[in-house]
Amino acid sequence: MVVRDRRRIDPVTGEVRPAADDAESTPEEPAGRHHVTEPGEEETVAAKEAMELQVQLDERTGDLKRLTAEYANYRKRVERDRESVLVSAKAALAGELLSVLDDVERAAAHGDLTGAFKSVADKLVATLHKAGLAPFGQDGEPFDPSVHEAVQHDTSPDVPGPTVTAVLRRGYRLGDRVLRAALVAVTDHEPTGAIVVDEAEAAPEASSPSGPPAPDSVGPDGPSEN
Repeated sequence: MVVRDRRRIDPVTGEVRPAADDAESTPEEPAGRHHVTEPGEEETVAAKEAMELQVQLDERTGDLKRLTAEYANYRKRVERDRESVLVSAKAALAGELLSVLDDVERAAAHGDLTGAFKSVADKLVATLHKAGLAPFGQDGEPFDPSVHEAVQHDTSPDVPGPTVTAVLRRGYRLGDRVLRAALVAVTDHEPTGAIVVDEAEAAPEASSPSGPPAPDSVGPDGPSEN
């Protein structure tokens, strides 16, 4: 076993030992401890790391896009449901007030809608119209079974097709929802020159004989002489 004195001061002479002793005393590092990386290998490692980072970035970007799309669909669904609930609430309230509007319309037709009652009625109608309530049903418009309920029927050559000729009760809609169909009288087109059978001509003539003439009565003494 080799023992080396690493003291900087010589114990015999008391002088500082030269630095060469330190260099000699320093053990040499074994060869091959440090790996020398070639330039091409460094570029390959950097490209591999960049590729892995790009894959991770693409995955995170895809997750973010999916979350964004799901949140947008959720907001649309919530907004659609909220709008549906709001329209249903408005429709329920307006449906309860349709009879009041009918009374107001009849009072206006008879000239009884005057004074403070007219002011209140106008405010009520304006508020309902602002909420989206709209009346429909006018004379002369084409008959539509989806919004009209026919309670009377007639024919005339003056109309081109089924036409509303009288509105018995006005209909109402709220947006695209029909709250009440209009009660109307409908007139269909009657072709010109239609044959009308007169009842007087169809009835049998009352003056026509109903059987053969009765024979002259003959007595036991023969025909009577005038």
